[in-house]
Amino acid sequence: MAETRTSGPVGRGGRRAVDGSAGGNGSVARNGSVARNGSGDGDGDAPGALGRRVHRLRTARGLTQREVAEPAYTAAYISTVEAGKAQPSERALRHIAERLGTTPDELTSGRPAHLATDLRLRLTEAQRCLATADPAEAAARYAAVEKDAGRHGLTAERAAALVGRGQCAVEGGDLAAARGLFEAAERLLAEVGATLPRRVPALRGRALTHLLAGELRYACYLLETALDELNAAGLRDPEALVLLYTAIIAPYMDLGAHARAAQAAELALALAPEVSDPALVAQMHRGVARTLLAEGRAAEADAALVKAADAYQQLQIRTELAHCHWMRGYVFAQSGDLARAEDAYRTARDMLASRRAPLFAHQVGVELADVLHRRGKDAEAEDLLRELLSGLGPERGAVHGAGAHRLLGLVAEGRDDVEAAERHYVTAMGLLERAGAAGDLADVCRLLGDLLRRTGRAEAALDAYRTGLGHRSAPGTTTLGPAPARPF
Repeated sequence: MAETRTSGPVGRGGRRAVDGSAGGNGSVARNGSVARNGSGDGDGDAPGALGRRVHRLRTARGLTQREVAEPAYTAAYISTVEAGKAQPSERALRHIAERLGTTPDELTSGRPAHLATDLRLRLTEAQRCLATADPAEAAARYAAVEKDAGRHGLTAERAAALVGRGQCAVEGGDLAAARGLFEAAERLLAEVGATLPRRVPALRGRALTHLLAGELRYACYLLETALDELNAAGLRDPEALVLLYTAIIAPYMDLGAHARAAQAAELALALAPEVSDPALVAQMHRGVARTLLAEGRAAEADAALVKAADAYQQLQIRTELAHCHWMRGYVFAQSGDLARAEDAYRTARDMLASRRAPLFAHQVGVELADVLHRRGKDAEAEDLLRELLSGLGPERGAVHGAGAHRLLGLVAEGRDDVEAAERHYVTAMGLLERAGAAGDLADVCRLLGDLLRRTGRAEAALDAYRTGLGHRSAPGTTTLGPAPARPF
């Protein structure tokens, strides 16, 4: 039975092709059916699936076929649609959807009306929960969104939920689980041909897990490759670029590639006026502060951190605010203001502990122990470090784990326990060599060399010095490839 309204030419099989009127979002497939993206049902837009939905909605609303059809179509035509014998045109689809009180998208895809909007609102609520409440509760919210988005074929929302779950896992210190979630989001987006800017949050998350595990070079490789691809393709997405440039500062600094870190900070600052996300701008200021401090510009670094902290305070993002206190502690420590450094570190550590972010809390604890040692509180520093080492290691906070052993070596030297000091320095060297942290490794090699020289082992001391010099000679050039291209 044909429609009572003419809507287009008849296809080879005798079925009418899709009406090409304005407002349609489909294209004509070879069999004459509508080819749509993101179908939620297994049989997609097949006439049988659509017909069953029309029948289910009509009967649920207590309507007859005539009431759905009039005034534009006949009851017999609605019958053929429900039986799967006719594929309605775009115009007919809009008419049927309006009579049934739904949308054309719900009829063709099987998704409830406004589902995508509702899921995006739930994603925002989950992000807010992660920022202000319990990460476990946020993870549960993200998991619920992922399940609903997956059931209805909403790829972008499902990928965003996977990234959110990955962020929760990072905060909880489960780097392996976080990496798996970020990789799943990347695969999902790649399968539907998502552009690189859309994949950047997942890729950045994966790089962060490698950084926190001490795999600095691989973290740089991931971020540099993405930057080169974006810039070479002319994909000038300011938010994606700022996210990548900000993320790459930390591994560059840990590798000793300070010039590259400064360049990344400069490029991020240049793009910042085009970024609308205040949390991302605050994150950028936090990263830039580290490069400013490396250049001896402590006052400017502290000013950048104050900007970031103010933004996080207004946004009520507690974990990031804790990171600002952490970074300010580092600024004070580098400037020799040890009392303020201790206060800032304790504030950051307490905030992170309350947020159930153990890995970050352990890392802050190592830097707090360094300040305690410098203030002559060796017993307190040693107790804290021994407590922290259980949560740090080669696959989890390797650089800070090495820092803990370095400090324990200094404390041991202070009480003339040469054997213990040497053991801690050698352990620190192993962790830093694996991570590729050139500057820190050179420092520990110097400490070990000095210890060996003082105890009469001159040849062994020379070997330690040579190792340190080899890693210090050209940081960031022998360990990395060419710097990423600048954006066009």
